[in-house]
Amino acid sequence: MKPWIKRSIYALVAVAVVGGGTYLYSKRADKPETPKFRTATIDQGAITQVVLATGTLQPVITVNVGTQVSGTVLERKADFNDHVTKGQVLLRLDPANLEARLRQTRAQLGAAEASLVLARATYERNQKLVAAGFISALTLDQGKREVDAGTANVELARAQVQSAETDLSNSVIRSPIDGVVIRRNTDVGQTVAASFQTPDLYLLAKDLRQMVIQTSVSEADVGLIKQNQAVRFTVDAYPEREFEGKVQQFRLNSTNTAGVVTYTIIVDVDNPEELLKPGMTAQTRIVVATKDKVTRLPTAALRFRPDEDSLKAKAAKSAASAPNAAKDTAKDKARADDDGVLTAVNAGRKVYRIYTVGEKQEPKQHDVTIGIANTRFTELITGDLKPGDEVITRSAEPAIKK
Repeated sequence: MKPWIKRSIYALVAVAVVGGGTYLYSKRADKPETPKFRTATIDQGAITQVVLATGTLQPVITVNVGTQVSGTVLERKADFNDHVTKGQVLLRLDPANLEARLRQTRAQLGAAEASLVLARATYERNQKLVAAGFISALTLDQGKREVDAGTANVELARAQVQSAETDLSNSVIRSPIDGVVIRRNTDVGQTVAASFQTPDLYLLAKDLRQMVIQTSVSEADVGLIKQNQAVRFTVDAYPEREFEGKVQQFRLNSTNTAGVVTYTIIVDVDNPEELLKPGMTAQTRIVVATKDKVTRLPTAALRFRPDEDSLKAKAAKSAASAPNAAKDTAKDKARADDDGVLTAVNAGRKVYRIYTVGEKQEPKQHDVTIGIANTRFTELITGDLKPGDEVITRSAEPAIKK
C-alpha cells in the first residue's frame, strides 16, 4: 500500500474519533441533570387540624331492669327492639308462692291483733281490781307489759304484710323509663333467682334519637381537646355518609394499656333518623383548629433530613472558610442536643429546620416556626420563606436501569 494512502486512512480514522467524541460530549452536556430531591411548593390556603380517634356508639342512658324476688317467668310482654313506656309490663313471674306468703302474713296479723285486744281488756280489768285492793300492783304491771308486747307484735305483723304485698307487686316487672329494649335475658318458663344478686332481665335504652360516642384519645392530643368542639365521624354501615357531633365531656380518669396512656372523650350525637345503632364503631375526627387563609408548607418538609454524606460535605466546605468556621463551630455547640429537626425555641414556639435546594443541588437550611398542622399542610408562622418557594420533602428515588 502506498504511503499517501496510509496517511489518508489514518487521517479519516482520527477525524471519526474526534467527531464521535465531540458528539457524545455534546449529547451528555445537553442532557439535564437528574434532580436529587423531591420538592413541593409553599402556598396559601385553609388548614383544618383534627385529632383522630376510634370510639363506640352508645345510648345516652341505659337501665338494667332486674327483679327483687325469685320465681318462674309466667308471661313475657316485651321483646328485642320493642318501644316501651314507663310503667308498662315487661314480664310476670308466677305469683303462687308470693300470694301464699301474703295470706300467711295477713293471718299472723289477725292473730296479733286479737292478742292485743285481749291484753288491753285484761289490763283494764286489773286496773279496777287494783283500785279495789283485790290484786297487787305487780300484776297490773305485767298486764301493761303484755299490752305493749301485743302492740309491737301487731306492728311487726303489719310490716310483714306490707313486705309480702310489695314482693307480690314486684312479681310484675315494669319498665322504669320510656325507651327501647336493647337486650332481653330471659324467656317464659325460666326460673330467676334473686338470692345473692339482682338478675338482669332487660337492658333498656332511654332514647336512641340522642346518642353518645365514647372514644379514647392519647395523652399527646388531650391538650387540644375542648368542650363543644365539632366532631365528624363515619361508621362502616354508611361509608358514603358523614355524621356530626360535638365534644360533651373530657374525663380525667386515664387508662394505661401496655404503657400507652389514653383519656376518655364523650361526644354528643343527634340521631333523629335512628340510623346509628348501639355498639357501632365510629371513626371520629375532632376538629381542634381551623384557619381559612394562611401560608402553608407541606408537612412532609418537616420530616426531611439530609443524609450523612451531604452533612459531611457541608461541614468540610464550612471548615475551608476561616471566618465562617468559628461561627459554624459555635452554632454546632449551641445545638449539641439537636435531633436534626427541632433546633430551638423562639418566643415560646418551637423552631423547626427545613430545606430548599441550594447551589450544586445541595440542601439549604431554613429555620421556621409553625402553627396548626395536619397530615398534608402545616401553617408557616415565621421564617425567610414565602409562597411560591420550593421546599424539599424527600430525596429523589434513583432511576431504575432497564
